[in-house]
Amino acid sequence: KSMSERKEFLTRQHEDILKSEENLTEIIRQMTVKMEQQFKEQFAAIAKTFDRVFGQIFGGGHGILRMTEGQDSLEAGIEIIGQPPGKKVQNMAALSGGERALTAIALLFAIQQQHPAPFCILDEIEAALDDVNVERFANYLKNMKDTQFIVITHRKGTMMVADTMYGVTMEEKGVSKCISVRFTG
Repeated sequence: KSMSERKEFLTRQHEDILKSEENLTEIIRQMTVKMEQQFKEQFAAIAKTFDRVFGQIFGGGHGILRMTEGQDSLEAGIEIIGQPPGKKVQNMAALSGGERALTAIALLFAIQQQHPAPFCILDEIEAALDDVNVERFANYLKNMKDTQFIVITHRKGTMMVADTMYGVTMEEKGVSKCISVRFTG
């Protein structure tokens, strides 16, 4: 090939690469706009549900989700704020251990309600709660009929609302045995 043919070929390749870069940049821009829009919509829906679930679980009060300011929505942090009944608005760090656990549970249930999964495994999620809040948690859990929950627990209040309970015992050293009890009505 002659030098001019080679130059023409490379020029076309260069133009093709520039056009591809331009197309990819536009696709990325469009996807970013769509992701930001979907994130904001879902965040708003979860925040609204979180406030409702928080109030139901705590017997009043408010749960607030807020994006940190000064950053775009896809890179912003999220503040979780709780106001149990009769208390001032506080961020998570200022709440008691039980209040933090119950707030996190309320957020989990809010997300679950917005994006239901057919089943959910909870491993001692209520361990930090006192008996009154275990009962609140268990009653709320019992009312979530669209999801099957597998709950690992040592708390009597949670066990009381179970439809079926499984236990693992070790009658002989190194030999586990699974037992189940189904509760009716």
